[in-house]
Amino acid sequence: MPELPEVETVARGLARVWEGRRFASVTCRRAGLRLPFPPDFAQRLTGRMVEQVGRRAKYLVVRLDGGLVMLGHLGMSGRMVISGLRNTPPGPHDHVEFVTDASVLVTLTDPRRFGLLTLCAAAELASHPLLADMGPEPLEPGFDAKVLGAALAGKATPIKSALLDQKLVAGLGNIYVCESLFRSGISPLRDAGSLTPDEVTRLVAAIKAVLIEAIAAGGSTLRDHITPDGELGYFQHSFKVYGRAGQRCDDCPGPKRCGGIQRIVQAGRSTFYCAERQV
Repeated sequence: MPELPEVETVARGLARVWEGRRFASVTCRRAGLRLPFPPDFAQRLTGRMVEQVGRRAKYLVVRLDGGLVMLGHLGMSGRMVISGLRNTPPGPHDHVEFVTDASVLVTLTDPRRFGLLTLCAAAELASHPLLADMGPEPLEPGFDAKVLGAALAGKATPIKSALLDQKLVAGLGNIYVCESLFRSGISPLRDAGSLTPDEVTRLVAAIKAVLIEAIAAGGSTLRDHITPDGELGYFQHSFKVYGRAGQRCDDCPGPKRCGGIQRIVQAGRSTFYCAERQV
């Protein structure tokens, strides 16, 4: 499932071709994906101008004129692909097509159909059921050690599981939590409430650095993620621990050689970490 850097990459790609343009036509080839499309979905979008394309947590947020917002989620395998108008039939997984007044085609392709597109009023966006309980955005200035420390206080759940809770921090997923914990030297097995103020400060800095670097790299392509321009993300080449079970950790302190990156399962998710470096 795309995490914050992948969704941010998609939002930035769409912004280049959508902002300031109108949807000349919108075509739906099925009644919905994970959820049904709203009634008259295509008709309500056709003719609207896109004012801004952004992101909230792992959701695309497309603001249109007239106070309408389109929310999108790419699920496990969804892609938004930018192209010129084509003369060939759509593929079997090309479910929604957006054509702008500049003759740019954006196709939502989703083989597993776990994604979603829906509409809401801009005034109701913050209270929308998909977004209402979201925690702070980790790249906003207001997300700091004080905010995270208060959220973690008293929690007996492992810090890895706590950081995956979207009510605590919005947009973080398995990959970037593993990488952030490694960079901050914190074991994923630690109780969330046991972190010291210095450790929380290191963790916040690591989260921000990992996300910024991943966005600059276009996200991570492990299975399905590509940018809207058809490029692969390449942050996976910078992974320190994720997916590297059994390999040596190059950042262990001191002369002792690392015993190898370990893979364990926490709450049904794979966790990768270095027991020598993360305590």
